[in-house]
Amino acid sequence: MKVLASSIAAAAVAFCLVSPARANLLTNGSFETPIVPAGSFTNFPTGSTLITGWTVIGPPVSVVSGTFDTPFFPAQDGAQWLDLTGPTSGGGGVQQAVATTPGQTYNLSFFVGTGFGTASTVEVLIIGAPFATRTNSTPGPVINWEQFTIPFTATSASTLIGFLNLDPAGDDSNGLDNVSLDAASAVTVPEPGTVVLLGAALAGFGFLRRRKPTQTRCLAALECADTATTSSS
Repeated sequence: MKVLASSIAAAAVAFCLVSPARANLLTNGSFETPIVPAGSFTNFPTGSTLITGWTVIGPPVSVVSGTFDTPFFPAQDGAQWLDLTGPTSGGGGVQQAVATTPGQTYNLSFFVGTGFGTASTVEVLIIGAPFATRTNSTPGPVINWEQFTIPFTATSASTLIGFLNLDPAGDDSNGLDNVSLDAASAVTVPEPGTVVLLGAALAGFGFLRRRKPTQTRCLAALECADTATTSSS
């Protein structure tokens, strides 16, 4: 009985905790391709599509190696990150079109990096239009990364998502890294194996519950018979 109770408890916990893995709907969210020279960076001009999945908008941007000027410019995720200020400290940016479902809510998550006493501000574009701005106001002795998450509801089968540098001229570092997009889920659906396990455990528990009254009646009958025998003797 104790073993069955433990199985039911374990199955119930698994039922509650299991959630489907959410794939990143964006391509190359950590700017890992193309690979730039270790300890250096590569600039990409306006209109370039050489950063896998992304198109450069505005002034040029730079993909930076996480070992550039070690230890001051580490990537937040992977080995590379994107500097929206590029080689000219201008207002560069990138954008990417992603397949979406009209009416579906999505969560756009990204990290903004800043350092050396200056804040970094990024403007988020949805369908090519300004949607929100986020500022990392906590610089440090090395680039400091802060995560932001913005929900939005898609209105078409394809949504253009972009990021622009809003730092003033002369600020030569505004990092973007670990960008991800996933569909917001209101209901967590357990995996089939977990449902089967929980169902089997509950069925076993019900079987034992049905057997218990029968066992009790049998014991009572035996006690009555034993009492009758003793009285007659």
